[in-house]
Amino acid sequence: MRDVTRIPPPLEASRLAPGCASLTVEQVARESAVTSAFATSPLKLLTPRSRGRSAWACLSSFGGGLVAGDQTRLDLEVGSGATCFLGTQASTKIYRNPLGLASGHATRARLGEGALLVFAPDMVQAFADSCYTQRQEFHLAPTAGLVLVDGLASGRSERGEIWAFRRYQSRNEIFVGGERRVVDALLLDSADGPIASAAKTGRYHCLAMLLLIGPPLALAVANLLAEVGSRGVPCRSPFVSSISPIAGGALLRVAGATVESVRQELHRHLSFATGLLGDDPWARKG
Repeated sequence: MRDVTRIPPPLEASRLAPGCASLTVEQVARESAVTSAFATSPLKLLTPRSRGRSAWACLSSFGGGLVAGDQTRLDLEVGSGATCFLGTQASTKIYRNPLGLASGHATRARLGEGALLVFAPDMVQAFADSCYTQRQEFHLAPTAGLVLVDGLASGRSERGEIWAFRRYQSRNEIFVGGERRVVDALLLDSADGPIASAAKTGRYHCLAMLLLIGPPLALAVANLLAEVGSRGVPCRSPFVSSISPIAGGALLRVAGATVESVRQELHRHLSFATGLLGDDPWARKG
């Protein structure tokens, strides 16, 4: 199956196209403020905190997810000196797709000098027989900072759907000063054999990554590398994590037997973000 998700042209050229969202956060009178926001169905864009030490936005969709053939995209700009948190209302559900019409999402984000973006959507939950492709690009000025969370749950395990989707593909690219700094990609395709096999996902029901990069996050990067790098991995542990240093940052990978265990681990490592954002965006999510 070909990759149907491509980073789109600027949204200004197609503001009425379905499934498009655009958000701009800028520094206004020494505060971060949402200066532009719109979305077209099936996407929804909420701004529960439009101004303050940081501006918060929440991406969602009518029906709570994507149906066969849906192609959505987000264009995000964080201006110089501004701080933005972007999350989702809940997990993004990728609904059953018996005809094999791939659904997908693309994000393009641009961060100005001294800007900070915490991009932390909830897990993607791919239903049985679904197909999903995600492509995200983040373009950072040299002094900008990015916190990126990307995660995938095994499906509706309470209904016996465990890694039962057809295909899932995710690709994240980070550019700093115009130079490609990081490429992180994941492909799980049932055409290559059972996704739930011991050689692929094994006993784990959730996969996630946390990436920190940029000068504003130097202390958090150092702490994360020190903590996870010194941790052992018990035999047959229900939860494992590994960390890799990258130029100007760190990349943490996590696999867990439950979605909740992975979520708690990520939130523990993200506790530093409360000080940068001025509040805890995960407090009401338990």
